[in-house]
Amino acid sequence: MLVLSRRVGESVVIGDSVTVTVLDVRGDVVRIGIDAPRSVSVNRAELLAELESSNKAAASPADETVSALAEQLRGRR
Repeated sequence: MLVLSRRVGESVVIGDSVTVTVLDVRGDVVRIGIDAPRSVSVNRAELLAELESSNKAAASPADETVSALAEQLRGRR
């Protein structure tokens, strides 16, 4: 991991098309601006982790859900 120190108004350029600029620092909160082409996805890490977790939960139904579905299918015969 590259660790840099930047002041308000200073930027970091990533590749040829992404610029990250420090906009404001208040206590332990840093506001940044990200200038990137629309083709580059920019997401907060905690949202990606939450999305991954909910996708796994949706893809793997609980055992009781599978059992209930099996019972319903047996009842249709």
